[in-house]
Amino acid sequence: MLDATTRSGGTATAPPRAAATELVPAPLPAPVPAGFATRCSRALLSPWSRLSLLVVLLAAAASSVLLFEPQKLLANGWPPHVEGGAAVVLFAVAYGLVTVAFVPRPLLNLAAGALFGSEWGIGASLAGTVLGAGVAFALGRLLGQDALRPLLRGRWLKAADGQFSRHGFRSMLAVRLFPGVPFWAANYAASVSRMGYVPFLLATALGSIPNTAAYVVAGARASAPTSPAFLIALACIALPALAGVVVAWRKRHHLRLK
Repeated sequence: MLDATTRSGGTATAPPRAAATELVPAPLPAPVPAGFATRCSRALLSPWSRLSLLVVLLAAAASSVLLFEPQKLLANGWPPHVEGGAAVVLFAVAYGLVTVAFVPRPLLNLAAGALFGSEWGIGASLAGTVLGAGVAFALGRLLGQDALRPLLRGRWLKAADGQFSRHGFRSMLAVRLFPGVPFWAANYAASVSRMGYVPFLLATALGSIPNTAAYVVAGARASAPTSPAFLIALACIALPALAGVVVAWRKRHHLRLK
């Protein structure tokens, strides 16, 4: 046996311990391929699938209007057993639904005046206008925005999108006050932009009052076409339309420079 002390007087060092074994991470499991149901759900929820669904819904609604002509029911064949407030509410709901299917609002406003008179007709028409605009905006925002926003590359499209996105309330208010843009087109254009839901509905409600009231009064006074109320209503219809044409003509250069 060797002495613990070396001949030089130093102390012998103990042999080093064996190095600790390094921990090797376990291999990650291979990704499991998505099942058929998962792939189908992703395809159905893709932006273009939702846009296709929106197109199908709108085409079905427009076809239903052409086949069943519900605007004639609103204007001429109102159910006689529906009276009072229930008739006004039912008319407003039907008004909103058929405007989503592209039925012209002026026809419905004239029918509201003829059926309910000026006061109740204006209330029913405005309620139906806001309802129809809200439904169209929700459909466009939910089903069409993700697919259509990348396609906004044209100069006019970019200008309209920027105007609606940055100045939503006042832009929509101007569109509603000065007729010229179709009701359905304004609804879906706003839904593709980044305009908020509340400013859109508020601007629609406020901006639709003058034009809607003019048409309803004209419908209520249609039996007396020479009455002052009817003539004033016609003037209120024609003057905003003329002003809208003038404003659009003056703004065309501004839009081209965008």
